[in-house]
Amino acid sequence: MARLKTTTYIDERLRRAAKVAALRAGLKEYEVYEEALRMYLGWDHLDALLDRHSDLTEDEATRIAIEEVHQARAERAKRRAQAS
Repeated sequence: MARLKTTTYIDERLRRAAKVAALRAGLKEYEVYEEALRMYLGWDHLDALLDRHSDLTEDEATRIAIEEVHQARAERAKRRAQAS
């Protein structure tokens, strides 16, 4: 996968935390950011589906992954609402 250089602005504490996480895990800092984005976008679910069900087309796996992400976000919102 080709990587593109990008500039973005994030909270200083987040950047420090990402840097520490990378050091502890033996990763490069950009790998921490990529993994966080994969998880946020649901690509981790998509990759897991494709690994488990190699007979799925990419479109089918994407649809299922999106459904899983929506469900996870709805559950998270429900927990936050209950905690408030």
